[in-house]
Amino acid sequence: MTLHFELETAAGGRVAGVDEAGRGPLAGPVLAAAVVFPDGVAPELALLLDDSKRLAPAAREAAFAALRDAAARGQTEIGIGAASAAEIGRLNILRATHLAMARAVARLPRPPALALVDGNQPPPLSCPVRCVVGGDALSLSIAAASIAAKVVRDRAMARLGARWPAYGFAAHAGYPTAQHRRALALHGACPHHRRGFRPVEQAIASSG
Repeated sequence: MTLHFELETAAGGRVAGVDEAGRGPLAGPVLAAAVVFPDGVAPELALLLDDSKRLAPAAREAAFAALRDAAARGQTEIGIGAASAAEIGRLNILRATHLAMARAVARLPRPPALALVDGNQPPPLSCPVRCVVGGDALSLSIAAASIAAKVVRDRAMARLGARWPAYGFAAHAGYPTAQHRRALALHGACPHHRRGFRPVEQAIASSG
C-alpha cells in the first residue's frame, strides 16, 4: 500500500482519500471520512494503515489514535461526515452514502483538489473525483479514511446500544446478524432502524 494514486495526480498534494462505513447495516447512520496527507505519511503511521476490514478492532483503534495525533501536529487532515437513518430512509443508501462523503470532504480544513473514492460510483463532491476499486487496500489515504469512518461509526453504534439495549447494537453495529433479527422480531423497529430495508419493513409490518 502506497501513495501512488495520490502522487500521480497533478493536485499539488491536496488529494483526499474518501471511504465509508456502514452501508450494509439495518440501523444507525452511514459514516464517511476524508483524509489528506499534505506532506506524505510517516513510516511508523503507514505501518498501521490497512483496509479497515482487515484490521482487528484494537488495531483500528490504534491506527485512528495515530491519525488523530498526526492531525494535531498538522501532518494529517481528517473530515468526518454522516447521514442519519432517517436520511437513508428518505434518500436510499447510495445517495445517503454520497451525502455523508460530501459532508466529510466539506469538513476538511481546506478543500482538496481531488478526491480518491473507494469503489466505482463517484459521489457528487465539490472537487473532481477519481474512483479506485479496492482503494482501501491500495491507497494509504483511502485506507486511513476507511479506518476513521469505521472507528467513528462503531463508537456511535456503541452509544446507541447504551440507549437501546434490547437490540445489542454494540455487538453487531446494526448489521443483520441472527441476534439483531431476533431482536427486531421481538421488539419491532426503533427510530434508528433504516426504513426501506426489508427486515426493518417486515418488523414494522408485524408490529403494526
